[in-house]
Amino acid sequence: MSVVEVVSAQGTVTVQDSGRPGWLAQGISRGGAADPIAMAEGAALLGQDADLAAIELMSGSLKLRCERACRIALTGAPMRARLEGAGGGRGLAWHGSHLVPAGAVIGITPGPAGGFGYLHFGGGIESEEWLGARSAHLAAGIGGPLQEGEKLRLGEDRGSTVDLVIDPLPRLEGGEIRAVESLQTRLYPPEQVARLQQVEFRRDSHGNRMGVRLDLDGAEGFAAPGGLNILSEIVQPGDIQVTGDGTPFVLMAECQTTGGYPRIATVLPCDLPIVAQAPPGTGLRIRLIERDAALRIMQAHAAELGDLRGRIGPRRRDPAQMADLLSFNLISGVVDAARPDHFPDHVHHPEEIS
Repeated sequence: MSVVEVVSAQGTVTVQDSGRPGWLAQGISRGGAADPIAMAEGAALLGQDADLAAIELMSGSLKLRCERACRIALTGAPMRARLEGAGGGRGLAWHGSHLVPAGAVIGITPGPAGGFGYLHFGGGIESEEWLGARSAHLAAGIGGPLQEGEKLRLGEDRGSTVDLVIDPLPRLEGGEIRAVESLQTRLYPPEQVARLQQVEFRRDSHGNRMGVRLDLDGAEGFAAPGGLNILSEIVQPGDIQVTGDGTPFVLMAECQTTGGYPRIATVLPCDLPIVAQAPPGTGLRIRLIERDAALRIMQAHAAELGDLRGRIGPRRRDPAQMADLLSFNLISGVVDAARPDHFPDHVHHPEEIS
């Protein structure tokens, strides 16, 4: 059994998987990774199931010591990643897979854009399951942020390939988010629904795994006549609730399960990662579409996720920028005799893939 130990963790750094569906009646939303696309990209890089748990960093920092050699992948919002200790100090390319030698320390700090970054391990993280998932659900009090000294077990890694990079699906720079009408959209006057699609909102700095505030950037707020007197009812991730001061909030993975603020629209699940990953201040525009069109978009998105391997290629490195050039296996069949675990027998590099 392979184990990684948390040397230090700051901010909201949690274990996440695809969440626990089916518990809304018990008051628990699905939760899971804020950016499911990043989970799928990490799984594609490592050639494993996208349901395996990984570590999510919400603009946090993390240091982990690996007890044994292991494969990792880095996805989501680009952060600064570095390998220290065994194998020497070197930077780790984001959106890529790497081999980490036994005893090495992985260090990750936030990048300039913020957002959610992900650290995946070959075999996934086998933390304790609760209600069918390993995800921490902070709003429900299930699990919590990683703590110094905590040890995480890794599952059996059945894969072998490293040194790959993926061209991520576009979602990290804001832009248009597509939405459909909610049950309460028609409570709003038509001119307000039209204006919803004309305003360029700014991603507010107030946001977490429960919801993201959309800054009106000086525009007039929204209000449904009598909207503050409606009964509370079920809500879901993607719903855009409008608070009493007219500000829209997009509900995210760990949102509450009922709410009384009226919902002006619901963002498509495939576009929620755009909201999650938009850096504060980034422009976001809402476009309402018909439900049939939304279904076709979701089908196309599922096809894109199924074809992620087509976006993967070998990682190219410039020898002039490799401070530890001599630590790499530059000649096929030659290994580092001082650190034989640096290149385990089972590990394959891209040029060996047929």
